[in-house]
Amino acid sequence: MTVFRNGRPAAAAVVAVSLVLTACGGRSGDETTVGKVPAAVKAFDIHLTPRDRVVEGGVLRWGLTEFPTQWNLNHVDGNLAEVKKVVDALMPAAFRSDEQAAPTPNTDYVTDARVTATVPRQVVTYTLNRRARWSDGRPITWQDYAAQWKALNGRNPDFHVAATTGYQDIASVTRGRDDYEVQVTFASPFAEWQSLFWPLYPKSTNATPDTFNTGWLNRVPVTAGPFKFGSFDQTAKTTTLVRDDAWWGARAKLDKIIYRSMDSGGLVGAFTNGELDVFDIGPSAPDYARAANAKDGVIRQAAGPDFRHFTFNGESPALSDVRVRQAIVLGLDRKAITRSDLQGLNWNSTLLNNHFFMDTQSGYQDNSGGLGRYDPAKAEKLLDAAGWHRASPTRFKGGRELKVRFVIPAGLQLSKAEGEIAQSMLARIGVKVTIQSVPNDDFFSKYIIPGNFDIAPFSYIGTPFPVSSSYGTYAAGVKGSDGKLQWNANFGRSGGPDIDAAMRRASSDLNPARARGDANEADKLVWREVNVLPLYQRPQNWGVRSRLANIGPPGFYTLRYADIGYTR
Repeated sequence: MTVFRNGRPAAAAVVAVSLVLTACGGRSGDETTVGKVPAAVKAFDIHLTPRDRVVEGGVLRWGLTEFPTQWNLNHVDGNLAEVKKVVDALMPAAFRSDEQAAPTPNTDYVTDARVTATVPRQVVTYTLNRRARWSDGRPITWQDYAAQWKALNGRNPDFHVAATTGYQDIASVTRGRDDYEVQVTFASPFAEWQSLFWPLYPKSTNATPDTFNTGWLNRVPVTAGPFKFGSFDQTAKTTTLVRDDAWWGARAKLDKIIYRSMDSGGLVGAFTNGELDVFDIGPSAPDYARAANAKDGVIRQAAGPDFRHFTFNGESPALSDVRVRQAIVLGLDRKAITRSDLQGLNWNSTLLNNHFFMDTQSGYQDNSGGLGRYDPAKAEKLLDAAGWHRASPTRFKGGRELKVRFVIPAGLQLSKAEGEIAQSMLARIGVKVTIQSVPNDDFFSKYIIPGNFDIAPFSYIGTPFPVSSSYGTYAAGVKGSDGKLQWNANFGRSGGPDIDAAMRRASSDLNPARARGDANEADKLVWREVNVLPLYQRPQNWGVRSRLANIGPPGFYTLRYADIGYTR
């Protein structure tokens, strides 16, 4: 299971260029090293093919692990990787990224975007493509940008946004020379301004909290991409997109894309049986082996901006004490978990010891301190200090047993194995672990997002802006209009003003070196808080039909959906 990390404090104006994915990773001599990423690992692996070698027509059957209900990617419930795979074919984005994480304007929507002033305030001017239109016929103008800023800037907590990062730094969004020029003025410097308006929704979506929160529930009312919405089939759990003949850009090669949702075991079975054309295998060795033997199928693999982790719920009764969370981290042998996860995947990796930067990025450093090492003896001392005393085989405090629920999506063998390993390890320090398997479609909506778990394993998918895409994950909660604390995209439900301040410093510092330093200071604080426990940089493994072009594990690369199709 994967979540698209969405949030935006900056590291530096050139962060997307300086934090590039390299061909190999790992550091010899690092005591947490499990191995090294092979030098042959690609930044992306999509069978890049010129459009004139891609045939017209055809249907692409794309497997997903969830059947989403919320299709507003900017909403906390819609902030999922599987939603993004669909939305990217339908909705505008101001920028796109190459495989080295360098952003450029997405000229189908924005012909130019640049900083046009820094004194007295930072101003960014966007020149919009005059041909760009929503599927209801309305042109895409500065008003759409202004409406999205107002919805996502955090000033109205009734908009249940995934993150406010970057938008909260904007003072105004105004009309330029005409409706097709956007002037964005920042109240405080925001270096990663290119991370904003990915994706852009129409002003009608962002007009009120109600339309923002419910207007895209089980519906896709308007689009502006090479494909448009076709239909949902609730029984078959399929979402169908069809070519949009009103699209002003390069005509989509495919006639339609059918996304089909099922559990991971079902996906690999459907691929090997010829019922699916592409799916994300994930870090499952058995699924990898089955997909590799599929007729007319190939495995494409790349180093992605993804990482596997355990999220700890700081609001659960068992884990509300940070000392307990720290003890559990010390009682988990991450090396053993990583070896188990990656066995049979033709992929060796180091442990990941940073929440913001991947091991293959500039700026990466190990900030885990003592928490990065397996130390059950120290874990026991922390639990003793927290008042949880041994009453063999588990611990008790005030008559209550120390037990945690490890919630996993049904049918995902990887998560089941992780739970069983954690269960065995934590039993040694007196912590009882109960593994709770829940339906795939409910995993995020009914368990992770509302905080109905103690520990949960899944993967985060990053963006070309590593710090920006992490901000919402670690930002402190805010009070809604009902007085209740809202954590938005922070599923770990823990944080504090010191972490927020460090991330804010990183967001406003235009000096790349200082910004990376600020991000690493924030990372040290996140480690001590134990919100997310990183495991490893995750390989992107996709099963793909051999004739498919311009699709596969993208790394940082932004897929061009109009170019996807079958070779001659």
